Amino acid sequence: MQSSMMLLVLLGVPLFAAAVLAFVGDRRLAPEVNIAGSAATFAAGLGLALEVYEQGPMLAGGKFFFVDAFNIYLAVLTSFVSMTTAIFSRRYMRREREHGRVGHIGMRFYHAMFQLFIFAMLLCLLTNNIGVLWIAMELATLSTVLLVSLYRTPTAIEAAWKYFILCGVGIAQALFGTVLLYFAAEKVLGEGGESLLWTNLSQMSDKLEPTVLSLAFVFLMVGYGTKVGLVPLHNWLPDAHSEGPTPISAVLSGLLLNIALYALVRCKVLVDGSTHTHYAGNIMMGFGIVSILVASFSLLRQKDIKRMFSYSSIEHMGIATFAFGLGGPIATFGALLHMLMHSLAKSSIFFTVGHASQMHRTQEMDKIRGLFKGNPLVGWGLMFGAMAIVGMPPFGIFTSEFLILTATMKDAPLMTPFLLLGLGVAFAAIFRRVQQMVAGEVPEYQKPMKVAHVPVMLHMALVLAIGIYLPDFLSRWFHTAVELLK
Repeated sequence: MQSSMMLLVLLGVPLFAAAVLAFVGDRRLAPEVNIAGSAATFAAGLGLALEVYEQGPMLAGGKFFFVDAFNIYLAVLTSFVSMTTAIFSRRYMRREREHGRVGHIGMRFYHAMFQLFIFAMLLCLLTNNIGVLWIAMELATLSTVLLVSLYRTPTAIEAAWKYFILCGVGIAQALFGTVLLYFAAEKVLGEGGESLLWTNLSQMSDKLEPTVLSLAFVFLMVGYGTKVGLVPLHNWLPDAHSEGPTPISAVLSGLLLNIALYALVRCKVLVDGSTHTHYAGNIMMGFGIVSILVASFSLLRQKDIKRMFSYSSIEHMGIATFAFGLGGPIATFGALLHMLMHSLAKSSIFFTVGHASQMHRTQEMDKIRGLFKGNPLVGWGLMFGAMAIVGMPPFGIFTSEFLILTATMKDAPLMTPFLLLGLGVAFAAIFRRVQQMVAGEVPEYQKPMKVAHVPVMLHMALVLAIGIYLPDFLSRWFHTAVELLK
């Protein structure tokens, strides 16, 4: 009963906050309402996670919701990053409003759609129904389309349309894959909603028709892989990140990509149980390694700071996808840790990037200079963020990449040179640019400003702390999730 109440709060708060902010989203206290709603969602997520940690996986809402170590960890991460992003956006969006980039209606859209986006992502994670998962994924797409086009500039509208069309086509492929999955389950579990439940499908996966599931996974890989941003389905991602408000870039890169990858991993488990082969894993490894290489070399050509870190997101989601495809306890553990570390580090980077862009009134990296002297918090935040995201020790991404590389050398040695090449090129490309932006003299056009320092410092502290010492409870949590994903 208590778990049902926690679930109700976890999903109900962002939905209620979205409805309230649709009417008061441009009032003086609207940012505080946004923060309060996100904080309450995070508190409910922690409470539910504690129950799962003590009691194990649980069903709620008449089997409609399912919570285990895998999805509740992502739900807590989603609610936490959403809360810190809401704190960051309070000052950031207020300055955008003052500069006239966003009007009265735009601010209402921003706050309402932000909370609706949180609700959609949490519903994706916690639902036990693969049909509802698809619907929630589509809701997440529709809510963020409006956020990407918030500035109403020609480039922002073009980016929103590209995002809507490409992800719409992708999600249609995922729908066909879901229909095929139901077709296979119906022969074993019978007609009706029982054939759409993750719990039933995972228990009966060895009895599902392997040929149908193999075909279904191809469509699911293309469909949800589009949302993950895997090459060659990635074209929407750099445009959407660079043209939308920076807080939306943070949650798109740090959260939405994780949700789509979560759906893919759940589907992979079903296919593995049905086919008893590494078929799904090989497909994920192929998409992952291609994404790593293409994104890494694309980093070298970028001139826009948000586009550069968007390609970095493609690279890191490629690493996580590759690791989940590789399988095994070490690679899966590394992939889970990598999703956590990437979300915290990348959202922190976008926070500092947003402030740097506002200070210089541009996103062109050649015009951003002297951050160390002009605003040490922004400069050092960007520098430490870059060090973390390229995998320098002792940050947590170094740990996750080391685990993934170790597993690759053991289980897929032929892939090791390609993985190392991608990591090396990404390291060089990002550091080459970041050093130029943080060093040097302060240009005359740089504007001094107060920044939201708490989210940046908190995220970087967590990434550093977990890189130095992985808490025992988190290690046990990940080991439990690894067992679920065998």
